[in-house]
Amino acid sequence: MMKTAAGIVEHSVSAPDFDPTQYAREGKHALALDLGPNASGVILPVLLVRGRKEGKTLVVTAGVHGDEFEGVRAILETCNDIDPATMSGTLIAVPSANPPALWNGTRTSPLDGANLARVFPGSERGTATEVIAFHLGRSIIARADFYLDLHSAGVKLHMPSMVGYDAGDVRSREAAMRFGAPVVWGHASVAPGRTISFAASLGIPWLYTEARGAGRIDADDLSMLNRGLLNLMRYLQILPGSVNLYPVTRSLYGDGNIDASVAASRPGFLLPSVELLEDVKAGQKLGRTVDLYGQLIEEFTSPRDGVVAMIHVFPVVAAEDAVFLVTGSDKHNSKERLDAE
Repeated sequence: MMKTAAGIVEHSVSAPDFDPTQYAREGKHALALDLGPNASGVILPVLLVRGRKEGKTLVVTAGVHGDEFEGVRAILETCNDIDPATMSGTLIAVPSANPPALWNGTRTSPLDGANLARVFPGSERGTATEVIAFHLGRSIIARADFYLDLHSAGVKLHMPSMVGYDAGDVRSREAAMRFGAPVVWGHASVAPGRTISFAASLGIPWLYTEARGAGRIDADDLSMLNRGLLNLMRYLQILPGSVNLYPVTRSLYGDGNIDASVAASRPGFLLPSVELLEDVKAGQKLGRTVDLYGQLIEEFTSPRDGVVAMIHVFPVVAAEDAVFLVTGSDKHNSKERLDAE
């Protein structure tokens, strides 16, 4: 073991042997989680912050997709800033859940082409991505009293700065209202293979975030994520103090599965006709693709009445790319606000 100038203990540990209770309280620990011989050499970075007193465990991950950078920075900044002496409980943070994809700057892994957010619960003897999912789920996420997964729209998409929650779990919904995001999005169900569907299978309440993306870290999005992390820790009573309430400007409800988006059938140059969070009607034109002579290739229309929740803003579209996602407005009162506990 080695102590850095920042006072953080660095230690390598095998994923099956990871036990956060074995590390000193009132301290910060930087761990290298060894996923074993089937992981193609992938090591997961883990930042463990143990409070002075007993309390709940919050698990936070970022970088499940390698082109989503906002959550990585938010975790690094929050773990640097918080004081474990003021904490009651534990924060387990994984700033990059998919290092091969992160260093490659791609949504999927260069090792096997797999999407980490589609393979949970994974396999101990599967491809590299499946092995990551297996150990991330069992060694990290399974230890949570509450789980938060930080996502963004990545390089090619555009999504609202938001927090998503489990509409069927009051713990999740209350936490979402206190997170501090301008948009909240409730989901009655989540498709299998996700980090959050794995957490739900264990009865662990969850939230996830989205941000603008585009391969850059927007200052407002970073502020939202940092605020949300602290608010969630206060809501869970890991940190003292009141939640820093922030107005919710839009409430969405419905499918958040990008795989169910309106998709392109052929390559083309995309010309959107709508804006993010615009209300649309079933059959309304969302946009079109054209060739390099401006001739129409394909037109896209809304499959339902709802709200535009995602746009493929990278103008070059490939066949089968998701180009628009339309979801519903919140079935709950969109003006509802919960007082901080």
